[in-house]
Amino acid sequence: MRYMTSAQMAEKWGLTKRRVNSLCQCGSIKGAYKDGYRWMIPEDSKRPGGYKREEEKEKVGSGKFSLAVGIENYKEIVEKSYYYVDKTLLIRELLDNGGKVYLFTRPRRFGKTLGLSMLKTFFEREIGTDGKPVDNSGYFTGREIMKAGDVYLRHMGQYPVISLSLKTGKQPNFQMAYDCIVEQISIEYKRHAYLIDAQDMMTEDRDKYRAIMGRSAQASDYATALAFLAECLKKYHGRNVVVFLDEYDVPLENAYFRGFYDQMIDFIRSLFESVLKTNDNLEFAVVTGCLRVGRESIFTGLNNLEINSVFNDNFAEYFGFTQSDVEAMLAYYGVSEKIDEVRRWYDGYLFGQTEVYNPWSVTNYVKTVVMNAVAYPRPYWSNTSSNSIIRELVDLADEQAKAEIERLISGEPIEKPVHEEITYEDIYRSQDYLWNFLFFTGYLKMVTQRMEGNVIYVTLAIPNEEVRYIYQNTIHEWFEQRQKQSDFSQLYEGIRTGCCESIEAFINGQLEGSISYYDNAEDFYHGYLFGILRGMNGCSVQSNKEQGDGRPDLLIKPFSPKQAAVIIEIKRTAKFTQMEKMCIEALCQIEEKNYAEDLINEGYERILKYGICFCRKHCMVKLAK
Repeated sequence: MRYMTSAQMAEKWGLTKRRVNSLCQCGSIKGAYKDGYRWMIPEDSKRPGGYKREEEKEKVGSGKFSLAVGIENYKEIVEKSYYYVDKTLLIRELLDNGGKVYLFTRPRRFGKTLGLSMLKTFFEREIGTDGKPVDNSGYFTGREIMKAGDVYLRHMGQYPVISLSLKTGKQPNFQMAYDCIVEQISIEYKRHAYLIDAQDMMTEDRDKYRAIMGRSAQASDYATALAFLAECLKKYHGRNVVVFLDEYDVPLENAYFRGFYDQMIDFIRSLFESVLKTNDNLEFAVVTGCLRVGRESIFTGLNNLEINSVFNDNFAEYFGFTQSDVEAMLAYYGVSEKIDEVRRWYDGYLFGQTEVYNPWSVTNYVKTVVMNAVAYPRPYWSNTSSNSIIRELVDLADEQAKAEIERLISGEPIEKPVHEEITYEDIYRSQDYLWNFLFFTGYLKMVTQRMEGNVIYVTLAIPNEEVRYIYQNTIHEWFEQRQKQSDFSQLYEGIRTGCCESIEAFINGQLEGSISYYDNAEDFYHGYLFGILRGMNGCSVQSNKEQGDGRPDLLIKPFSPKQAAVIIEIKRTAKFTQMEKMCIEALCQIEEKNYAEDLINEGYERILKYGICFCRKHCMVKLAK
């Protein structure tokens, strides 16, 4: 049975593609199934009744293109008339560079998948369900590449393409991860199922193809499945094959943290080597990921590999938004006045010498602010994936690392040697490797670089407010978890008995082992004390409750009036020499504001009054006589 895509069927029936997809999803079209992102419909399906012919709207709402969030398929963006930041000159640079195998490493959500989808649409000699080539040139109408000249355009639609994403390999065990990657290979084989009908395909090759496509082949067949597919495509089309491999390091990172790294890297190495190494059927290949996995681990013997990381100047503008990209987007949606806010929250990355914005966050923010002009910026990037690597850094931090984290959060840079060749196995072997991992995955940015001997050193900083939020939030959660594991009996006893030395010793011990992320704010110290004092038994702990002529910071009221009530007033200073003075001011405030009046009226015979002053990671406690 022959099938047509929903886009092809929509044109045939005179409906919009969105309408046809909706009909498929609700089961109104018998025999329709989803192949990756596309609905495939039996060619002889009848047009559903009750639907008039309709035209796809080119623009929506206010007459402006909608912003696509999370859509990584280039054709879908064009077909649904979403706003697109034109990165098609990536095609020109790839062709000019003339490389054989490219590895692009960039942080997550920086447009790698969409970039590969665009390249696939341009280069592929796509075969439709009718066995004829599909003309994809319309997807590039008005794009920058169309102005580049015939020397580039003559490559459009000329190559068979293998396109495989490995992101589904993020699974809890090896078998599930392996099965998910095999499923993606099977889907790619189905996409080229026309090869089975080739008259010159040998019977054993046809049987092997069907077995791989049907997920019933041997493990050894899947290890070399991409090379075999390239061989079949080259034979059918008479041209070398272009290969796109997306998110190559996702299954490797997952496997490392799940404990089956060796199994996964053996499989991925075999899969890649067979198609990328000394393959006469290969025109060129593009591989993308967040982190370079050392050459010796997965790209062994691949001498034609060109690695392009955040250090490189070439290709820098094609992953992420440049300054001009962002200014044009804001102007298009009429929110140019937000540029400073966008820069503060989502800018700050430096790829080579090119300033780059986080495209995921900028798109989310602009979409939000267009609907709500007073919307505040949010940490959109932090919600797209686990930020466990920051937690790992915090958990493993020694005193030097804690000091460096504090410097970063306060806006100061740190300097570290570069280790581009690190593997996942290396991450915890050295604190420097962990810093490098954070740098290459987007949690730190390069400010400057220098070479000393044969070692490159980079000055690193937190890129923007969005990433700073991730650090602060992670450290806050770590600090709270650490508190839950603490024994507060020394502190509680000191407060009940009026022992200032005991209170000071406990609090100083807690703060000295922490990481400052609170900019010495008085609100943090208030919240910190309130949080741990709420665990005191036999009493009620109140924060900023009206008492007398004002509000004490903290109030501890035992359930029995025979026990001592406690009033705590908190101060903060930037100078250690001012701590005692501030404690005295706090005690004076308790008296001047008459905070004890209501407690006396309630029958408490004994009231302890504390003035506590904080200076960074130190506190001083004074008790009123």
